[in-house]
Amino acid sequence: MISIVLFLNCLLYILSIIALYYGFFKIKHFKSFGLKPITKFTIIVPFRNEAANLPILLESISKLNYPLDLFEVILVDDDSTEKIQISNFKFQISVINNVRKSNSPKKDAIRTAMELVTTNWVITTDADCIVPQNWLLTYDNYIQQNELEMLAGAVTHQVQDSFLHHFQQLDLASLQAATIGGFGLGHGFMCNGANFGYTKTFFHELNGFDGNDKIASGDDVFLLQKAIIQSAEKVHYLKSKEAIVSTQPVSSWKLLFYQRVRWASKASSYQSRFAIGLGFAVIAGNFAIVLGILFLTLGLFTFQSFIFVCLSKFIVDSIMIYDANRFLSGDKIRYLLLSSLIYPFFNLSVALYSLFGKYEWKGRVFKK
Repeated sequence: MISIVLFLNCLLYILSIIALYYGFFKIKHFKSFGLKPITKFTIIVPFRNEAANLPILLESISKLNYPLDLFEVILVDDDSTEKIQISNFKFQISVINNVRKSNSPKKDAIRTAMELVTTNWVITTDADCIVPQNWLLTYDNYIQQNELEMLAGAVTHQVQDSFLHHFQQLDLASLQAATIGGFGLGHGFMCNGANFGYTKTFFHELNGFDGNDKIASGDDVFLLQKAIIQSAEKVHYLKSKEAIVSTQPVSSWKLLFYQRVRWASKASSYQSRFAIGLGFAVIAGNFAIVLGILFLTLGLFTFQSFIFVCLSKFIVDSIMIYDANRFLSGDKIRYLLLSSLIYPFFNLSVALYSLFGKYEWKGRVFKK
């Protein structure tokens, strides 16, 4: 009976990953056509104590292959204790203070900036990111070729030579694969606010972040899921190497754990049944590995059965992560086997802790 339950958990997980893998390839790669840029953008960057990172982001924005009169940048300072110095850039840039109205600093920051936005299209990114040269050009060309109101893009890590960094990159690759796969299956449920665009009109049509501003994070996912429910045909995914934003991995396992807890804490408020079902399948698959180890030591599970479960999960994970990582960075995958051994325990710890625990974010403590 125990073997059957574990096999079923593993089967549910494998079928879910295969479905996402199919969806991943249904979304076609997009390249800019060289069309004359016409879309005006406002780039919103909420930040708190990012004096070291902001100049790097702004420098990458200064190198954008896009007309200076077609974009502006709004930096929203969320009560930083550090002083920032903004160099003289040729593009229009303004720094404003966040107006707190809810339990979500980042949602408040975007909402505050929205009151000053004069363009119709808005793109959000994070202060610790670097944007590629053709970022806005690719967005513009896609917008010119399609009828849409919201566009999600890919995010990757700036990886250095450490196991912690590569572990995060592998995890992010799996998340990005699931994101793209969901869109490919017609059930977009996840995106990343570091590379997320939508029209000001659509934002107000969705009533912004109303209904989920008690949750600290989720400025991206909740808005996306509201948009999918209301007008799925207006929401697209931009699968383009020219528009992949890179961000820094966190510097410690503690920060990584809290980051993933913050992400996982949103799951209980998801409106997407597809996302809820997929989350259950992922937990079931990782739970099968952890329970398999326990039952193996107790003599309740055969070694051959355990190896079969582990290999099955490892193979489907590896195939999808390989293709996702090739799209995101093209760098060689490292520590895949070791990460696969650790991840089930990490994933379950995050899931359990997110149900009742608190986490730190930008020097503040948030409760579930």
